[in-house]
Amino acid sequence: MVSVKNSIRKIQICIDFRELKKACPKDVFPLPSIDILINLTIGHEMLSLMDGFLGHNQIKVESKYQHKTTFITPWGTFCYKVMPFGLKNAEATYHRAMAYIFHDYMHEIVHY
Repeated sequence: MVSVKNSIRKIQICIDFRELKKACPKDVFPLPSIDILINLTIGHEMLSLMDGFLGHNQIKVESKYQHKTTFITPWGTFCYKVMPFGLKNAEATYHRAMAYIFHDYMHEIVHY
């Protein structure tokens, strides 16, 4: 764990998840093909994009698992309440959540 000041002078915690990544099985949730997504836009008047780059930090960690994300700093002991950046399956977890939320609109007005 390393603490650094970010661009707005707040402390940001960086944790090395390499060992955790080795221990976790890969989530094989299918991610979209950019070629297919581009082809799906042909003939439409409008296109709106949802930036999912930082979406992982909106996925809550279940309270019964938060203790497993505990880390110690010079300022105390903390745990994550939302999915931390850098986890092996963060992208697949986020895409699965979006597929669940937009299920009724998939392949009609929403493509991911």
